[in-house]
Amino acid sequence: MAGYSRDKFPHWARQYGQCDTREVVLARDGQDVVRDDVCRAVSGLWYSPYDERILTSASQVDIDHMVPLANAWRSGADEWDTAKRRQFANDLSNPQLIAVSASSNRAKGDQSPDQWAPPNRGYWCTYARAWTHVKYVYDLTVTEPERDTLDAMFDTCPDTPAQSASARAR
Repeated sequence: MAGYSRDKFPHWARQYGQCDTREVVLARDGQDVVRDDVCRAVSGLWYSPYDERILTSASQVDIDHMVPLANAWRSGADEWDTAKRRQFANDLSNPQLIAVSASSNRAKGDQSPDQWAPPNRGYWCTYARAWTHVKYVYDLTVTEPERDTLDAMFDTCPDTPAQSASARAR
């Protein structure tokens, strides 16, 4: 992790008006979200697919980077410029950002799927698809243990022919 710092990934950038990336994801992923005049979520409901918790306060919600910033650094982002790291950290176009319970996000930390998986096994297929998609889009490497775990997660996908994670990432 030589040279890594979370600060090298400028995150929660302004998206529009006074809304930053966190607030946009809170509104996107929540239900009945009410925002104040500076775009902060003041009420709403959020479902955390990692642990199947219903959250009733934005303070209970973390915005998870599907592929954590430190994992991205180890997987190739150390060679990116700041603009690309900013794009990665604030990506609203790919499944890189998701509202989850703060406790599940902190349990995950910067771990890859071979080190941490959502406790909700019913979410494993979606998780593996999102992880693999983000790694593919950003041309990030996948370790062998990571790939093996993703393959096992893909096995939970309904009505999907067996296909390896490495084949999906091409």
